[in-house]
Formats: sequence, structure tokens, C-alpha cells
Amino acid sequence: MKVGVVSDTHMTRMAKSLPKALVAEFRNVDLILHLGDWVSMGIYDLLAELAPVEGIAGNNDGIEIIERFGERKLLTLEGVRIGMVHGHTPHSRKGTDGNALLAFANDKVDCILFGHSHQPLLREENGILLFNPGSPTDKRREKLYSFGILDIEEGKVSARHVFYDSKE
Repeated sequence: MKVGVVSDTHMTRMAKSLPKALVAEFRNVDLILHLGDWVSMGIYDLLAELAPVEGIAGNNDGIEIIERFGERKLLTLEGVRIGMVHGHTPHSRKGTDGNALLAFANDKVDCILFGHSHQPLLREENGILLFNPGSPTDKRREKLYSFGILDIEEGKVSARHVFYDSKE
């Protein structure tokens, strides 16, 4: 199973359409996971044209998005337990990855997906894969825009970033 992972689209303020690099890659995924800060439900519609979409709300999302998706979610995809949280809460004093770990401290997960910082991250801690895809439209201090791909096969998960230099 191939899963597209995106966060912090901040649309329509930061971009008017999905970046071409993201659209091209997400046309070939089985599922898209959005980790919050959609800012507009219109982003759901754009992504849903490419593949089925699941997600959670972030700190910049309104009540419609919060009610639709919630702020924390556990999914099991092909035997892999995945935690999804935006990353701004609960506050751990250890950065967004620390916040994400704290959010699932009482759950058995194989992978935690989070956003919020706009900083791509891929690392493992205590057997848990931590993955922040970065932002496809608002790179802030990063050199490149980014999103992520999860590959799930035979109960194992791996992740990679896709980097590019234009949000067009």
C-alpha cells in the first residue's frame, strides 16, 4: 500500500492550488493522510480528486474541519498501527516530535505522523517511526517544499520525503 502524507497546506493563504509535484505523486497513491492546518475544506475536495483522504485538524483549522476529522486519530493500515496528530499539543517541552510521542504515549503504535513545525523529520525512537512530511506550500526556513510517502508492506512501514523547489 502506498500512502501520501501531507501537512500544513495553509491554503488558500499560502497557495492557490496544489503543487504539481504533489498532484503527480498523489495520483498514484492508495490513500492520502493530511495532518492538519488544511485551513479550508476545499483542500479536502482537491485531494479527494486524487485518492481517498483521511486526516486530522491542526491549530489553524476551523470548527468544520475539527468536527469532520478530530484532532487525534489511530488507524490500522495493513496491520500497521499509525497515530496521527498535528503536533502542537499536548505540550511536551521537547518539540513537535516530543509532542507527537506524548500524544500516543498510552497507545501501541508502529508509526506516528505529525506536522505543525513545517520541518521534515524522519527518525525512529523506541521502535516507533516518527514522520513529519514538512509543508508542500509553506516551507518557512526550509530550503525546499516537501510532502511524504509511506510504503506499507507485509505489516512493515517505511517513509520517505519528496522534496521540490516550487509550490506551483
